[in-house]
Amino acid sequence: MVVESTLHDEPRFVISVAARMVGVHAQTLRYYEKAGLIWPSRTMGRQRLYSIADIERIRRLRTLTEDMGVNLAGAEVALKLMARIEELEADVAELTDTVNALRRQKNRQNQGRNRPGRPG
Repeated sequence: MVVESTLHDEPRFVISVAARMVGVHAQTLRYYEKAGLIWPSRTMGRQRLYSIADIERIRRLRTLTEDMGVNLAGAEVALKLMARIEELEADVAELTDTVNALRRQKNRQNQGRNRPGRPG
């Protein structure tokens, strides 16, 4: 999973390729960056590089602004809320796994106590 996450966040696309991937002009990506909505990595020569995660964020921005008619301020709020929801969903999944593991452990302990010939 860590390798997958690293690859997802690895900067690899120059601005022209990123713009083509999401169907916007490079100038739009520059504007999104200036507005603080995206944060591409930079090479030593200051060339912008976009990761898969950046591309996904830009696609969400585009959907919110072009398809749903949300302005950029509203899109920023929506993206923050979506990110928070994803964090909370991950927390819930982790807690669910912990609860399930504890239940299995408790069931094993109870089964051991309920065996005939064993003091309970």
